[in-house]
Amino acid sequence: MAEEVILLDFWPSPFGMRTRIALREKGVHFDQREEELLSNKSPLLLQMNPVHKKIPILIHNGKPICESHIIVQYIDETWGPESPLLPSDPHERARARFWADYVDNKIFPAGLMVWWSTGEAQEAGKNDFIEGLKLLEGELGDKAYFGGERFGFVDVSLMPFYCWFYAVETFTSCSIEDECPKLVGWAKRCMQRESVAKSLPDQHKVYDFMAEVRKKLQAQ
Repeated sequence: MAEEVILLDFWPSPFGMRTRIALREKGVHFDQREEELLSNKSPLLLQMNPVHKKIPILIHNGKPICESHIIVQYIDETWGPESPLLPSDPHERARARFWADYVDNKIFPAGLMVWWSTGEAQEAGKNDFIEGLKLLEGELGDKAYFGGERFGFVDVSLMPFYCWFYAVETFTSCSIEDECPKLVGWAKRCMQRESVAKSLPDQHKVYDFMAEVRKKLQAQ
């Protein structure tokens, strides 16, 4: 019996992008189903994630896995053991989880602040966003990827937010490449991977989506 792998997703979601990257890194064929999160959530989504009612949801042979970092770890444990995303050393594995958690607790909320707000609040969000990226750039150092020579868990976690760079720069008139040249170099290197290039939408498309949602919210 063939495996059934379904991904409930929403194209601009960085959390959905993580799951797509991880699946493609492992060479897993999956059925990607787009959700209309801004209007109607499907019955399948509500059935598979009745607690949070959000994407991404990975459904593997009828069983749901929710929350993007948990999903990526599940993918790593289930497929392609010869190309792990998490290090084998317990301390290095813990460090990878720490920095992935940092992305969610620092980069994501700062990016949202830039997106939703204006004026001083937006400027504060931009500063927090760049400050967070600079700290990550320090962790990256001169390595090819966060785990060294191997593309891994932290790269999967952070890379989707590269899609936000153009929007942050446009909303706030800054240059992330000027601020974090090594990190932008890392992102461009990651974009050369098929798993990443196929999973991330164009930055201008993401900006257009953000600008449209922002305009509707400000009109309310």
